[in-house]
Amino acid sequence: MVRIGIDVGGTFTDFVMTDTNAGTLSFFKVPSSPADPSVAIAQGTREMLEHFGVSPAEVEYFGHGTTVATNMVIERRGVLTGLITTGGFRDVLAIGRQTRPSLFDYGVQKPTPLVPRWRRLENEERLDAKGNVLRPLDERTLETQVRELVASGVKSIAVVFLHAYRNPEHEDRARRIIERVAPGMHVSVSSEVLPEFREFERTSTTVLNAYVAPRMQHYLEQLCKRITEVGVNVEPLTFHSNGGLMPVKTVERLPVLTCLSGPAAGVVGSTVIGATAGLSEIITFDVGGTSTDVSLITGGRPSFTSDRLVAGYPVKMPMVDIHVVGAGGGSIARLDDIGALKVGPDSAGAVPGPVAFQKGGVEPTLTDANIVLGRLNPSTLLDGRMVVDRQAAVAVIEERIARPLGLSLEEAAFGVLRIATASMSRAIRAISTEHGHDPADFVLFAFGGAGPLHATEVAQECGIASVLVPREPGTMCARGILLADISRDFVRTQLALLNHETWSEVGRLTQEMLSEGDVWLERERVPVGQRRFHLAIDARYRGQTHDIRVQVESVDHAGQSAFIEAFHQAHRAQYGHDHAGRPLEIVACRVQAMGLVAKDPVPKVPLPVGTGCTTERPVYFGPEHGWVTTPVHHRNALAPGFEFKGPVVIEEMSSTTVVLPGQLAVIDRFGNIRIDV
Repeated sequence: MVRIGIDVGGTFTDFVMTDTNAGTLSFFKVPSSPADPSVAIAQGTREMLEHFGVSPAEVEYFGHGTTVATNMVIERRGVLTGLITTGGFRDVLAIGRQTRPSLFDYGVQKPTPLVPRWRRLENEERLDAKGNVLRPLDERTLETQVRELVASGVKSIAVVFLHAYRNPEHEDRARRIIERVAPGMHVSVSSEVLPEFREFERTSTTVLNAYVAPRMQHYLEQLCKRITEVGVNVEPLTFHSNGGLMPVKTVERLPVLTCLSGPAAGVVGSTVIGATAGLSEIITFDVGGTSTDVSLITGGRPSFTSDRLVAGYPVKMPMVDIHVVGAGGGSIARLDDIGALKVGPDSAGAVPGPVAFQKGGVEPTLTDANIVLGRLNPSTLLDGRMVVDRQAAVAVIEERIARPLGLSLEEAAFGVLRIATASMSRAIRAISTEHGHDPADFVLFAFGGAGPLHATEVAQECGIASVLVPREPGTMCARGILLADISRDFVRTQLALLNHETWSEVGRLTQEMLSEGDVWLERERVPVGQRRFHLAIDARYRGQTHDIRVQVESVDHAGQSAFIEAFHQAHRAQYGHDHAGRPLEIVACRVQAMGLVAKDPVPKVPLPVGTGCTTERPVYFGPEHGWVTTPVHHRNALAPGFEFKGPVVIEEMSSTTVVLPGQLAVIDRFGNIRIDV
């Protein structure tokens, strides 16, 4: 039997298949289909199964990561959405917070609310901060409001009532009324999407969920239909941003959980593969077609956050903490208004793509620059399945960059590379140096189609001594999906000073969420022996406005003192100090329910003995070295223990690794490339 993991990227859709009997991995890659990602998923699945001689009936697991929901928000392609909220709170979306993304940049504008004011309606219901009813839900007015929204063309409604995180009664009744008055209307209620305090973030997250849900549901229906037509008869699982998998029904209700789905899978995979290689301090470096995604792994655990922006809109959901910059293979290089060279954040994506891909692209990209410099194969990619046109890349960089700047062709292309390297390096410093971590203490774990291509130069720039490149790094996010478990997060707001009484309330709320998680896992048919639960508490010192999440083992009476000490340690780690004598305030209690999925974290990959040197070609390594005739190895022919000194180019189906002059590299016993920078 086989298990398939898929990651849908902006340029390529990546596939990893593991044979559970033989313990082997297979890799595959096809161009993405942005208009309907399910087309590329079905096409790639069919081609991969045929290529490796596997029957669709042998597929027992099918998981995928997707940025469909994120892209809908970025491109404003969601459905017309309405909002029903408590009287006096219709403008929460527009007012937001008094924070500014760039204090001195007058050109920065806040994104326009996804729901315009005339589709934000108020109901005079009201709960107090403890969840007690002050004014009952005005059901007659609600029915009229629903009819008004339906008449305006609304396809989805978000319901966000004040203090519904304490008592969901009014939101539950509102949902039932909406479903009765407008059958087929999608309804998102904040008490299900995000039962936490802070009205702006709760409203924004619930509206985002409503905005993308109908089209996400259509996408999932198409995906299920297409893979069934291929002959795969298992329900697809979707990777979510907190590092786990969710079944179709959960994603249809809560698609906002899938924001940053694919990049999070790469971090999960890096954690597992890094641990196998004996690494616990890792900076993940994922460079794809449109962006560079970096994340920090410390003590063998990824970093998590609950506050992110998606296209400028707050999403308050537990998720792997990933910093994203617009620097990828498809990033467009151009001269700005004053003639300075810029790279990104705009991307050519999969369509029209880089000029060398011959799909209609007309603007030079980072990929075109790498082809001109000889770092990428100047004739084919994807093991020969994609033909590239080097002369087209040469012509566009000469015309758009070199000639206007008065530079030679290689100087212009190398300038594009250096600017991209600087952007990628700033992203790494943002998650390391700016949080008190020295990059020199970490290994740079490079993956994505372009990560290994740039990793050695980025490592030099950041003072990182070692780079690790896994097998087929361009499919790392897809591989991470094979290493994840089913999971869902539950949360309850508490907001109370920590004492024996409130600690007992923590225990009660946690037990309530454990029961909810157990019911959910039962509904997903997870056997009792494969269920796991992780507990955490968000807390802060009295007087603070920011909180810290602390993992806890137990919330019984003895667990209180252990939690207090763990909080002080976490505060010292994050801010460099603590206030041991100051009272603590509990903000929220969390439970992550997990269903373990059978998996082999380190499948065997055939590694034939050989030097792997198949050819040589000139590669440009900057003004210091110029053009150097460089050995080109095919990675599948490199055996464990093989050592080489740069300059070297290592090619494989999904990516290309560049080892700079003077650097040392070795293939370890797991098939990873380790580079001593």
